[in-house]
Amino acid sequence: MIILLSNDDGIQSEGLMALETCLAKLGEIYTVAPDRAQSSMSHALTLHRPLRVHELSPHRMSVDGTPVDCVKLALTGLLPVKPDLVVSGVNKGPNLGDDIIYSGTVSAAIEGALLGIPAIAVSLVTFENFDFGAAADFTATLIERMQQPGIPTGTLLNVNVPHLPKEQLKGWKLTRMGKRHYSENIVERIDPRGGKYYWIGGDDLGFAHDDGTDCVAVHEGFVSVTPLQVDLTDHKLLHEARLRHFPWP
Repeated sequence: MIILLSNDDGIQSEGLMALETCLAKLGEIYTVAPDRAQSSMSHALTLHRPLRVHELSPHRMSVDGTPVDCVKLALTGLLPVKPDLVVSGVNKGPNLGDDIIYSGTVSAAIEGALLGIPAIAVSLVTFENFDFGAAADFTATLIERMQQPGIPTGTLLNVNVPHLPKEQLKGWKLTRMGKRHYSENIVERIDPRGGKYYWIGGDDLGFAHDDGTDCVAVHEGFVSVTPLQVDLTDHKLLHEARLRHFPWP
């Protein structure tokens, strides 16, 4: 098996290195990751300037761009071979519910799925005292189990691992996207020259306690595995509109 690794925390992230070590037993590993942290970049592509690629060691490269830049470059000519799988992570912090829309980690996996390669995004649900061992081990186990029948084309798996020792994890659950709540704060400040500037961000206010969601599974001590699709069409509404002959253009 040939695996492409990437992330949004940068080429020197311990989470990425944990995956490199753990997944090496499954096959040949190529790593193409941003040269610095690129969190919350979503599916951004760099189109206004050239990208620089630096080979740090055999099979290990950094790119001065976004996570999606890294995967696109890797899959459209940077790698000498076509990988069988794209794995993005292990991210420092959760990618649960609405986080998925903004996540550079998930978007790197989405780019793999868009280009026809099965993909997995992996996140560790903590912002401190990181221990990536359990997340990396679970990823290896998941890959081994998913080889047959495999991940369908156009689909990726979003994995969130509770920050618990491996022996304390209760198992794993297939889940759907939940709903996280944030305070929508914008902080306005004044720079030394009298100009205004702003910080975007908000406090984590918890999540909706809906059964079957990624948020609830992780809260209960389970690894959540959420299948995502790159087709954003609302097929339910499309079907209902056709049945009811809605007078839309």
